[in-house]
Amino acid sequence: MTTQRTSGRRKQAFAAVAAVAALLTTAACGGGGNDDNEDSTTGAAGFNAANNKVAQASLAKKGGELKFGGAQDADSWDTTRGYYGFMWNFARYYSRQLVTGAAAPGEAGTKLTPDLATGLAKVTDDGKTYTYTLRDGITWEDGKPITSKDIKYGIERVWAQDVLSGGPVYLKDVLDPKGEYKGPYKDTSPDKLGLKAIDTPDDKTIVFHLPEANADFEDILALVSASPVRQDKDTKSKYGLKPFSSGPYKFESYSPGKDLVLVRNTNWKQASDPVRKAYPDKISVKFFSNANDLDARLIAGDYDLDINQTGLSPQGRTTALQEHKANLDNPVSGYIRYAAFPQTVKPFDNIHCRKAVIYGADHVSLQTARGGPVAGGDIGTNMLPPTVPGSEGQSYDPYGIAGANKNGNAAKAKEELKACGQPNGFKTTIAVRNNKPVEVATAESLQASLKKIGITADIEQYDGSQTSGIIGSPSNVEKKGFGIIIMGWGADFPSVQGFGLPLWDGKYILESGNNNFGMIDDKKINGLFDTYVKEQDDAAKLQLAKDINHAVMDTGVYLPFVFEKFVNWRGSRLANVYTSDNYSGQYDFVNLGLKSAK
Repeated sequence: MTTQRTSGRRKQAFAAVAAVAALLTTAACGGGGNDDNEDSTTGAAGFNAANNKVAQASLAKKGGELKFGGAQDADSWDTTRGYYGFMWNFARYYSRQLVTGAAAPGEAGTKLTPDLATGLAKVTDDGKTYTYTLRDGITWEDGKPITSKDIKYGIERVWAQDVLSGGPVYLKDVLDPKGEYKGPYKDTSPDKLGLKAIDTPDDKTIVFHLPEANADFEDILALVSASPVRQDKDTKSKYGLKPFSSGPYKFESYSPGKDLVLVRNTNWKQASDPVRKAYPDKISVKFFSNANDLDARLIAGDYDLDINQTGLSPQGRTTALQEHKANLDNPVSGYIRYAAFPQTVKPFDNIHCRKAVIYGADHVSLQTARGGPVAGGDIGTNMLPPTVPGSEGQSYDPYGIAGANKNGNAAKAKEELKACGQPNGFKTTIAVRNNKPVEVATAESLQASLKKIGITADIEQYDGSQTSGIIGSPSNVEKKGFGIIIMGWGADFPSVQGFGLPLWDGKYILESGNNNFGMIDDKKINGLFDTYVKEQDDAAKLQLAKDINHAVMDTGVYLPFVFEKFVNWRGSRLANVYTSDNYSGQYDFVNLGLKSAK
């Protein structure tokens, strides 16, 4: 889940974080409102009522308008180009895939279930061939049948990176690792379906031929980038302005950055769709330029939920925790917030200098800077979030981050400084996005901790929209001397491959748009990933995930801050609402309903 997917509204300043820290700690212990009981004044279900469980499922009615608000539009509503987490969640209203995550709370939401296909894949040829049969009655918004060729064409668009950049490219990497196919817009075959890795022997059958087995391939097919697109409706770079619907809703209107309205696709058939209930008649989104205005409107009941799903901002959060706690859920988000130490920047080419920072940091202070245990999350002790299979949570704590060293261990840090040849400390620079106040607050916390052990860390803020060319450029990182990079990450799909491959595999060190900030090119880690992608046994995959995480932590390249949590608003009109690990702790949008159709 790229840094784009971590984007959202966290308009918070250091002072605001500090001011509400005590309140948040109290709220975590049950202060500030009802914890479990129905709130008779709002009709809300109770604090955490929808956190990994379904709230008010039986009250959902057909009809009405589901109202989203947001402080940020999607990167693109084109299924090939979108990479924001909330876009993937919302896109299922108008797009379908062969398989998708189950419409179920918590971890159950990560289990794959058939969507356009009649069942999960028939896997043959030692995990290299996947065959699907399409359901009867699946149609486009104009009533024409969705065919296997439509799915193949939609997938082929991932290869058109010169026109449709921005989205995930796992399909391209797995199906065409040598980059031989040029994409449908440069395809010389008459039907523009020249990708050899996919066969469509008839309109109901689609067969994928992988050059090498990949244990997570079906999870990759569940991403919205594997949605069908019909050739005659493909407007290329403009497709995101009005995608052609294969789901229960279709675009009625869209003004980028202002509003979006979906209405029922009358040619969608409930009998053809085992996943979507399609409760509302209409789904609207209003985008706000000010997060505090949005929060006030959510609390007032003018909107049902925040489409961005990154938590209330400090002002709204304070009010909500005090007065409307029954409307709040506090899920683990699936993101981890961390610092990375590029090994190409001295003295972080020395593992002992890296460990000095890990031991020297005050982890409680970093957690407070992130928003405390409620709005910030649990102290992070390793690099695999609790929502990723194979995670050991805080039980794996190789540096004592949540234990003996939670407030920092100056003596141990100074031992490491001596071991790395810098007994009196050193100077370095922390790189942090200027449009992420909570990250700046985190940088200031780390700066203060390191000063106590003799490390002087200057803070350099940069434009977050320029991430790929600033911290995503290894040559620029080395030139600028960015020894510490502050960032966040969540899984593209729920596995160690979907989370860690772009961060930790040497093959993913890129000249621009790099996310392997630590510049890890470790034979052991690379080999573990090579083993993982071919492994079909679930128990073995879990062990490999643990092994990869342990090997990463052994490098000392990362300082985890928090396993992030959000304080999210759940409108009092909502029914059948729950958080899903498949969408990093967001509410699962696809089957939300209203208690009243009015």
